[in-house]
Amino acid sequence: MLSILMPVYNERERVERAIAEVLETELPVEFELVVVDDGSTDGTREILREGNWDGRVRLFEHPHNRGKGAAIQTALAEAGGEYAAIFDADLEYDPGDLALLMPPLLDGRANACFGVRAFDGYTSHSFLFVLGNKGVTLACNVLFNVYLHDIMTCHKMIRTDVFRSLALRSPGFAIEPEITARLVQQGERIFEVPVHYRARSNEEGKKLTALDGFRVIATLLRCRLSPA
Repeated sequence: MLSILMPVYNERERVERAIAEVLETELPVEFELVVVDDGSTDGTREILREGNWDGRVRLFEHPHNRGKGAAIQTALAEAGGEYAAIFDADLEYDPGDLALLMPPLLDGRANACFGVRAFDGYTSHSFLFVLGNKGVTLACNVLFNVYLHDIMTCHKMIRTDVFRSLALRSPGFAIEPEITARLVQQGERIFEVPVHYRARSNEEGKKLTALDGFRVIATLLRCRLSPA
């Protein structure tokens, strides 16, 4: 079984559709959707509480905002599947692509598979956003002597036992590069497949800022200097 981990923070305009699209997705295995509301204050929490979804949806709450990393950790602790995948509620990714990430895990080629974004003209957020993403990915490749294409992708699928074994402590967006770094440090070879992506604009609720880029670099350096 696959556990889909969905951290949610202030996504009242999208969360119902995001959950519905995940539940409508056809995957090669049974799945559950573990939703963690990370202290939303815009009405998202009430929408989630009143949602009439089927038994595959399990809802958990943080009393106040703790960050994406903390929400993922909460969801991971509750996951009941052999595999776990991160899937944000912002509708930037296609839940159907989760099926593309499964074959390398199901056939034993890898314990982790990442979805790589194309960043073409229509789907990219901005030139600086793409440049920043490529910059932090290059930093990871140099620091850990690997060749990955997109360490910040939110399409990550990992064997649950391996996922739980990682020394993760980043409470915010830096959980994404931290997952990558810790996987590499444990000797895991990360399989990569192309996935669909359409970045939303700041006006649509994009939450990443330039400051997050510095946090990512700091996290990569911390991981490099403190092996798992």
